Amino acid sequence: MSECTCQGPSFTVCDSPARRQWLMATVAAGGVLGATTVIPFVASLTPSDRAKAAGAPVEVDIGKLQPGEMMVVEWRGKPVWILNRTPEMLAALKKAEPMLADPASDKPQQPAYATNETRSRTPEVLVAVGICTHLGCSPSAAFTPGEAALGADWPGGFLCPCHGSTFDFAGRVFKNKPAPTNLEVPPHQYLSDTRLIIGEDEFDKT
Repeated sequence: MSECTCQGPSFTVCDSPARRQWLMATVAAGGVLGATTVIPFVASLTPSDRAKAAGAPVEVDIGKLQPGEMMVVEWRGKPVWILNRTPEMLAALKKAEPMLADPASDKPQQPAYATNETRSRTPEVLVAVGICTHLGCSPSAAFTPGEAALGADWPGGFLCPCHGSTFDFAGRVFKNKPAPTNLEVPPHQYLSDTRLIIGEDEFDKT
């Protein structure tokens, strides 16, 4: 099992060049906008088996994930974010709605159980594939509202460093951005209050 931890612009290099490439892109961009935020950013690339990279479900322990923290796990070779949203982050979802391209998640980028305002099975925990739907870059955390680089009305969320697409704390894309859709929410379900499985749910276990 390989594991990485990111806090601000520093990180521990993982054992895969592919993982290292997208993790470095995320952390480098996060160092620009994330350096001023007090919200911790924790990345944990837990699965390393080739079977998991090929598409097998990934089981994740989120018991130690504090409000405002985010884990990153690998599923099918993609980074999957698990964000424990604070009450302030949840409140920002409503503020962002008039600025979003698809606030009701009408496009099928998520399972039916995540077609709601929070795009999640429980309000606090977001599970989303951390790949921009434009050209596949990995967005970085831009959690602080009113970031100077994003404008005074910025409610907090994520910024794609490649072409400037922005997403709110539910992975919904803002209007007039290159990304055509919201971020993908993968199939997932809770095994307990503190354990998630990503890549399958009770409706489709392919």
